[in-house]
Amino acid sequence: FDSLPPAHYKETMSTILVWIQQSEIKLSMPQVAVAEYEIMEQRLRELKALQSSLQEQQKGLNYLSTTVEDMSRKAPAEVSQRYRSEIEVILGRWKKLSAQLVEHGQKLEELMTKLQRFQNDTKTLKKWMAEVDVFLKEEWPALGDSEALEKQLEQC
Repeated sequence: FDSLPPAHYKETMSTILVWIQQSEIKLSMPQVAVAEYEIMEQRLRELKALQSSLQEQQKGLNYLSTTVEDMSRKAPAEVSQRYRSEIEVILGRWKKLSAQLVEHGQKLEELMTKLQRFQNDTKTLKKWMAEVDVFLKEEWPALGDSEALEKQLEQC
C-alpha cells in the first residue's frame, strides 16, 4: 500500500490534467489578425490571467512531483517507472504550455506596440494631409505680388 498514490494525488493529477487540457485548447485557438487595440488588450488580459492561473497550479504540480519521488523509493521498479513516466509527460506538457504563454504574450505586446505606432503615424499623416488640403485650396496671389508669391513658395 505504500507504493500506491494517496487519494489527494489522484485528485490533483486530474485537476492538473484538466487545467492543462483547457489551457492548451485556449492557446491553440487560431490567432486572427486584429486591428483594434481594445481587442488586443482583452486578449493580453486573458493571457496574463492564464499565466496567473499557471502559477496557482504550480503548487499542485510540485505536489505531484514530490509524491512520485516518495512513491518511487517505496514502490517496485515497474510501478515506480509507470508513475515517473506519467509525471514526465505532464511536466513536458506543462513546460510547453508555459513557453507558449510567454511567447504569445510577448508577440501580442509587440503587435500592440506596432499597432499603436501605426495609429499614431496615421493620425499625424491625416492631420498633415488636412493642412496640405487647406493650403492647396487657398487662392493664388496675383502675379505682380512678389511678396505673397515668395511667402507661398516658402510654405510649399
